Amino acid sequence: MNGPLGARLVPCGPRIDAVAADRVHERLSEAAHEGGWTGALDAAWPALAPVFAASPYLGGLARRWPERLRLTLETSPEDRLAGILSATDALTGGAEEARAPLRWLKAELHLLTALCDLGGVWDLDGVTDALSRFADASTRSALRAVAHDQRERGKLLSAADDPRGPIPGLFGLAMGKHGAFELNYSSDIDISLFWEPEALESALAEGVEPQKFCDRAAHALASLMQERTGDGYVFRFDLRLRPDPSSTPPVVAAPMALAYYESVGQNWERAAFIKARPVIGDLAAGADFVKALRPFIWRRSLDYPAILDIQSIKRQIHVHKTGEAMDAAGANLKLGRGGIREIEFFAQTQQLILGGRDPALRSPRTVDALAALRDAGHVTPEACADLTAAYAALRGLEHRVQMLDDEQTHILPADPARRAAVAALAGEGDLTVFDHGVEALLVGVNRTYGELFEGEESLSSPYGSLVFTGVENDPETLATLERMGFTEPATIADTIRSWHHGRIPATRSARGRELFTRLAPRLLTALADTGAADAAFRRFAVFFAGLNSGVQVQALFLAQPKLFDLVVGVMAFAPRLARTLGRYPAALDSMLDARFARAIDEDSGLVDQMRADAAAAPDFETALDAARRVHREQMFRIGLQTLAGHAGPEAAGRAYTALADAVMDALAPAAMAEAVRQGGVLPGGSVAVVALGKAGSREMTASSDLDLMTLYDAPPEAVSDGKGWAAGVFYSRFTQRLIAALSAHTAEGGLYEVDMRLRPGAAKGPVSLRLSAVEDYYATEADTWEFMALTRARVVWTDDPAFGARATAALEAILRRPRPGVDVAADARRMRDLMARERPGQGAWDLKLAPGGQVDAEFVAQVHQLKAAAGGGPLTVSTLEALAAEPALAEAWRLQQALGQVLSAAFDDKPDPEQEPEGFRRRLAEAAGLADFGTLKARLVEVRQAARAAFESVLPPPRDGD
Repeated sequence: MNGPLGARLVPCGPRIDAVAADRVHERLSEAAHEGGWTGALDAAWPALAPVFAASPYLGGLARRWPERLRLTLETSPEDRLAGILSATDALTGGAEEARAPLRWLKAELHLLTALCDLGGVWDLDGVTDALSRFADASTRSALRAVAHDQRERGKLLSAADDPRGPIPGLFGLAMGKHGAFELNYSSDIDISLFWEPEALESALAEGVEPQKFCDRAAHALASLMQERTGDGYVFRFDLRLRPDPSSTPPVVAAPMALAYYESVGQNWERAAFIKARPVIGDLAAGADFVKALRPFIWRRSLDYPAILDIQSIKRQIHVHKTGEAMDAAGANLKLGRGGIREIEFFAQTQQLILGGRDPALRSPRTVDALAALRDAGHVTPEACADLTAAYAALRGLEHRVQMLDDEQTHILPADPARRAAVAALAGEGDLTVFDHGVEALLVGVNRTYGELFEGEESLSSPYGSLVFTGVENDPETLATLERMGFTEPATIADTIRSWHHGRIPATRSARGRELFTRLAPRLLTALADTGAADAAFRRFAVFFAGLNSGVQVQALFLAQPKLFDLVVGVMAFAPRLARTLGRYPAALDSMLDARFARAIDEDSGLVDQMRADAAAAPDFETALDAARRVHREQMFRIGLQTLAGHAGPEAAGRAYTALADAVMDALAPAAMAEAVRQGGVLPGGSVAVVALGKAGSREMTASSDLDLMTLYDAPPEAVSDGKGWAAGVFYSRFTQRLIAALSAHTAEGGLYEVDMRLRPGAAKGPVSLRLSAVEDYYATEADTWEFMALTRARVVWTDDPAFGARATAALEAILRRPRPGVDVAADARRMRDLMARERPGQGAWDLKLAPGGQVDAEFVAQVHQLKAAAGGGPLTVSTLEALAAEPALAEAWRLQQALGQVLSAAFDDKPDPEQEPEGFRRRLAEAAGLADFGTLKARLVEVRQAARAAFESVLPPPRDGD
């Protein structure tokens, strides 16, 4: 059938939310009336109403872009798809020019495919084919845009129309469902990127290093595709289906990749390449690469151990990815028992075993592979028919789950109302009937899948037997626990048994206990491997007992062992982070977000989310809680990356400071709104928040407080129009509300301790200061230490950018104003000596106050800044930049900052690293770039001695009489 889509749509199911549908209809009716397409809307509305009633995402697309809906309805879907693909392929220019159009086209494609799917116009193949073809076109355009930018920068010399592709030698393989033209509605796309040295090197400008070029191109490509903007995103990018992704760059040289697969490639990687196809870049090079891999993928002969290893893929997936129970509520349609993954691996394991000798069995598409296996006699016609029908049904359900909010999820909502929305999109108005149908579907798939291979996983440990049945402790188990390093094995065994018996919420359900039976040996083994078994178990127990339901978390730990090991490491070495998990188990969810693993210098979008959530909050307290939730996740993220060695000390300092800046940016408007609510608007006034100390120098750690002051200006006679507050009163109230916003503890926790003592006249003055008063104070009263503190001053928020610029200029002018007769160095040395007497360093691990510690370096840095200011030299808030001429002090400061970042990420207090587990001491040494803890201690002594000598040279003790 041909013709416009609107005439071909049929209702997908009942209209479950008339209010939501009417809201969309109202907006569309206005647009249709203005555009002259009311007839088309009215004709299609019976089919559109159930869609927009159930899917906030699709309703939002229609409301935002009614003209695109009109075009979709009035055009045949085949022509509309062709137009979208053509427009995508026709995009020109660089990444910035392509960013918005790609997202608009993705929205159009999403609206088209959803309506064709739900309206009964396209079957599953039609839908997945359209999604996959758009993924092809959009990645092609994105790579062209990235290449365009590289040409503009003079790094890429090849012509834009080079037959070898936008970047000769660089190619990408579509993997997984994308490679098989089976992409789901809100899927990410798995792209494996490779480069051929000879072709690429000849296309690059002289001096351009190919690997770095490729990695930057990959980063730019992924960013262009997956960065969320106001227009949405195109596709989330996953580059991990490459050789050994934990230790290889994002783009792997093809010869290296082939050598890897030939020598150490694993069977799961063979399975992954069944669906691989060249999709972007140098397609001829990609085809050659895939051809070269065929002997690796399709082996003509397999010995029995090889067959068992292939079968272990099935067992591993079954063991590690089973997901939730067979109930429809919360069922994982992809990874859970009876889910899509079981059907896919039913086909793929048999393809790997049989396809080497029979090329007819090598289809990348799951349904086609099942049919080929049936035709060859390896699968019964009944099993093939059942699995094929189940596959189509599960994929359809998966799409409808994702259509609710455009989320990459495969889980049927546990919430009945949201699950009813999925049921409506699937044509069922009775939730009970829908649930029973889903459960029967999952049970049927799981039963067929379970017949493929036999085999049970081991529930013991490399350390020995672990048996927790019965009511008494098993002697062999106690011996195993003792070997693991637990000092009270009986207590551990009793606790584990109590969990088996359902005495905590996580194991209260039968499914929770079933999962824990599998998790327990892995948990105990992982805890033992940390070398801090007792402490790690104690902290894990707090976290585990705090879970409201343990089914999803345990399934997650079983499915993602790396994540599990990371959590266990936190429990062993990082009480601060462990406390976050213990008090807020939901913090674990943040680790599942793709943004969590991004480099902390990258913008993950969560900071913008915090600003938006705080701005949208209906009241002050809600804004505080919104900021604290995101802050907690980000502190956890930065701390974890710091502890894991993924972020260096400077990057961590910038990240902690950027987070603090964002918190102030989010909460200062809320504090201002609260001041206005209480006292009214102050006409003509402006205010700026100034950060000092580590916040000002962008060198914060996990334990840093905020040194702040606020500056304002207003007409002398200005008063608030509510209570008649003078400017000083108004801005003091604002400052007090800001302090409360930043320091108060709510149900969502705290943020920072706020210290206002570095402001002029702190002992007796107001909390907020008029800018002119600050200028007068520094001109007449300020001591040298106050000027030193001001060297790290930085405006972090203002309600008036012009005033913010004025404040910044005024602070610099204060620093540069001559101070005749003042010996800055002598004053600084006196203050440092006084500090040493009143606050001496507390041992070798006092990184700040010990001789040669960070305070010594910072005093010298600030003195240098004051001297540079007086002489008209450049100013910087960075300690390291200010110490550019003092290498010994800079090295000592950098080393101790690296140690301080790790220690503060892991602990609330100041621990003695000598007493911490070997694993943590090793991490401290790694943070310093040293081989072991003993070397670190020696190096710390050495650099401090050199730093103290440099300090004495720059700031010698004042002579008598000075």
